[in-house]
Amino acid sequence: MNLLRALATVSGMTLLSRILGFVRDFVQARAFGAGIEMDAFVVAFRLPNLLRRMFAEGAFSQAFVPILAEYKNKRGPDETHRLINHVASALGLVVLIVSILGALASPVIIYATAPGFSDNAEKFELTVQLTRITFPYIFFMSLVALAGGVLNTWSRFAIPAFTPVLLNLSFIFMALFAAPYFHPPILVLGWAVFIGGLAQVVLQLRPLAKIGMLPRFSLDFSDPGVRRILKLMAPAILGVSVSQISLLINTVFASFLPSGSVSWLYYADRLMEFPSGMLGVALGTILLPSLSKMHADEKPAEFSALLDWGLRLTLLLTLPASVGLALLAVPLISTLFHHGAFSANDVLQTRTALVAYSLGLTGLILVKVLAPAFYSRQDVRTPVRIGIMSLIITQLMNLIFIGPFQHAGLALSIGLASCFNATLLYRGLRARGVYNPQPGWSAFGAKLAVALLALASGLYFTAGPDNLWLHASSLERVVRLSALICGGIAVYFAVLFALGFRLTDFRRRGTT
Repeated sequence: MNLLRALATVSGMTLLSRILGFVRDFVQARAFGAGIEMDAFVVAFRLPNLLRRMFAEGAFSQAFVPILAEYKNKRGPDETHRLINHVASALGLVVLIVSILGALASPVIIYATAPGFSDNAEKFELTVQLTRITFPYIFFMSLVALAGGVLNTWSRFAIPAFTPVLLNLSFIFMALFAAPYFHPPILVLGWAVFIGGLAQVVLQLRPLAKIGMLPRFSLDFSDPGVRRILKLMAPAILGVSVSQISLLINTVFASFLPSGSVSWLYYADRLMEFPSGMLGVALGTILLPSLSKMHADEKPAEFSALLDWGLRLTLLLTLPASVGLALLAVPLISTLFHHGAFSANDVLQTRTALVAYSLGLTGLILVKVLAPAFYSRQDVRTPVRIGIMSLIITQLMNLIFIGPFQHAGLALSIGLASCFNATLLYRGLRARGVYNPQPGWSAFGAKLAVALLALASGLYFTAGPDNLWLHASSLERVVRLSALICGGIAVYFAVLFALGFRLTDFRRRGTT
């Protein structure tokens, strides 16, 4: 299996999903802007989305995939299928109960997660209603995460990477064509979440059947494999979800800020998720099965070399993304969202949050690459300890930054805490002798710095003033932004090529 090709496959599917995600955000921004209704939906969807990332895509995947890889490589298909049956049954039952309880307890949840909304009865009731509609999403996504973990372990990366496209298509279709049939119209977004989650489950069934691993209901909490996964998963919930917990706590802070603050943070976060998903999630997805197998096969040198490859590729692709988000904040936001109800003030307020987020983007993505190195070795405690420290530091910075920077201070605290998290994870791997950097890092860093300087200079002098973007036509914005992005990519990679970088330098084979 060529890992660079696998990365291109996952990133390509993620790119399609992110493009449709921007279309979704464009439709939402045009229809609902950044006011009370959109604030209500963002808060209502945040907790189910948080639980999805914690239980389904986060802690569960990190605990499940290493043990599944061990079963696949050492115990044969029958025992592996039996493990999948038991895990799917246990996971599905537990998360179904959580979904039902969450829907019933929606008023209490909103009081806890957005206490500032209680001052506005209409806003509070709308948020509760939307929460009840969206909560079953975590049940659907837990099954999607399990299916994705199985398919990724069998090196079937394309389908799991494609499934998020269905959620975005659901949002777009429902917002464009079904909104007039709902009162208030924002409820259509809640039902889009429900339909999109169900569609993702259905898409995974046939690929699982083709590899002979379609789960059947067989509940057995005494299964040793299930017990090992639960043991790893329980503490990992916090360790892999620190940024999501920080976002949830930030919603509590933001609910007391001026109306629109929650939405400004949401739109900035959506833009940050573009490189985070394409690079961080994609790299973590392809690295975890290979790292798990190398650890099971007791190949520490190959383990370290693969991690080194992942770190270099992360810096090569993430640092220019951070520079681009910061310098092209207004062009990006105005082109994508400055339509209909999304005002010029919304653009500028979202810009401050995006610039703050961009400072921590590299740290956020490095966490997604470094954490799997621990989980592939079934080491849960270290990332959890680091995650708790990062969470505490995030809240301390919130208290410091929220006064002078308002909502942007909340974004800044998450970004800086992600860098702190990544630094401690890196030091932990070095201290244990798990990771030993390959030769050539000094030259790599110097060449990267030159290319980044060229990129930043080019974007700074060609982007133009904010007013130009705020008053330009939609077509002019699209053309200018496309030219800036393509020009920036060309300059960055041309400088790297001139300095001796070649695509073949990053080809690497993983495990199957």
